[in-house]
Amino acid sequence: MKILRAENYKRMPWKNGGGETVEIAIFPENASLGDFDWRVSMATVASDGPFSSFPGIDRTLSILQGKGMRLTIEGREPALMTGETAPLPFPADVATSATLVDGPIVDLNVMTRRGKLMHTVQRLTIGHPQTVDGTADTTIVLCHGGAVRLAAAEGQADLATGDTAILKGSASVTIEPTTSAVVFLITIDRPAA
Repeated sequence: MKILRAENYKRMPWKNGGGETVEIAIFPENASLGDFDWRVSMATVASDGPFSSFPGIDRTLSILQGKGMRLTIEGREPALMTGETAPLPFPADVATSATLVDGPIVDLNVMTRRGKLMHTVQRLTIGHPQTVDGTADTTIVLCHGGAVRLAAAEGQADLATGDTAILKGSASVTIEPTTSAVVFLITIDRPAA
């Protein structure tokens, strides 16, 4: 189990130069924006505008802070995203633009290389211990609010708001709230043959 603390995340400009992103994790480590297999990041969106294009990448977006934004994704009906809506998967290489609802937002982006990997993202409110059966190659737990204790075969770890744990291999993990907590559960796996 690898623990990543919020204060150590890497900050960098958006691919299109329109803002700043906070990179939580990338694989392989030290990969660039053009050759990663998967990437988890947060971005502050302070104005309306286009999203960066990532050819051959699938993306899932979730709202972490703010009132929300309306996403216009080529070939789809516009989607209103708020902190209450389900994470939204879409191809990162189709024209996408955002219109803010009422002020800046912070979003969570999970991206995987299409055809090589696939991912899921769930927002979970944790009021009592929950065990997640590990069937994916990689399981990522991002503590979005509150605090949790994780227990897995690899050991235990405490996550505060903003911290992340990465578990490799098909291992179960128990997520126990130490206060009322919200986590994002991300799984990354190879597509079925």
